[in-house]
Amino acid sequence: MRTRLPLLWLALHRRRRMLVALVLGMVLFEALIVVITGTLSPMQLFAGGGKTPPGAFKAFSGSAGEVSIASYPGLLGAGLVHPFWIAMQLTAIGSLAAAAVAADVESGTLELLMVRPVSRARLLGERTAALLLVTLVLNLAATLTVAAGVALSPDLHREVPVTGVFVAGLLGFGFSLCMTGPALAVSAVARGRAQVIGTVIAFGAIGFALNFVALAWSPASPLRYASPFHYYTPGDALADGAVPWASLALLCLIGAVGIGAAFALLARRDLAR
Repeated sequence: MRTRLPLLWLALHRRRRMLVALVLGMVLFEALIVVITGTLSPMQLFAGGGKTPPGAFKAFSGSAGEVSIASYPGLLGAGLVHPFWIAMQLTAIGSLAAAAVAADVESGTLELLMVRPVSRARLLGERTAALLLVTLVLNLAATLTVAAGVALSPDLHREVPVTGVFVAGLLGFGFSLCMTGPALAVSAVARGRAQVIGTVIAFGAIGFALNFVALAWSPASPLRYASPFHYYTPGDALADGAVPWASLALLCLIGAVGIGAAFALLARRDLAR
């Protein structure tokens, strides 16, 4: 298999230590969230004095507005939309997307790769596959950790269906795909990895900020439609266990369009620039 897809395996091998660290970090972080959720009542944490948390807190529970963070689904959802979770996802996406094209342009090795019988489509295709595989493993690690915690805790299991955990994981992969597509498109035209990584960070930070402002300030509520975090709602999935097909389809569509654009842009790019 490794002889058939050498560029894919090489991309993974070069970043094996970082990827192992990300997977372990994801498992440990989600395990911590599960332990905290199962040990302390969410209402005790976020609703002192009988008051409910502000509406803006729904952004931190991964909800479109229906699930409060002061609930078991909301608190577990917070672990799937926490800045630490986002940072680990963006680290993997930014690193491998930058390495797909931009890093070789920056180092001057892309033209050397093209001298060998390796087409541009194959180069980008195998590196895209490596990136998608990494994001799949990261989301699977988070999903299985939360699922194990829910299954082992009677209190959590009463309010959070295990199917909801896997729906949240599916949405997480859709979110990763949504971020991956634009990142690869930028990599296909960028001259350095910093441009790609900066774009990924900006896309994630601006998207989260737009969703937060839209939930916190009603006049700005239409802004939520411009944020991927409006469609990535693990808190809602954990609460009802239903797949939001429209949101998932939109996340995947953005990712697919970005990947398609990356192939088109690379095919037309002057590699000497």
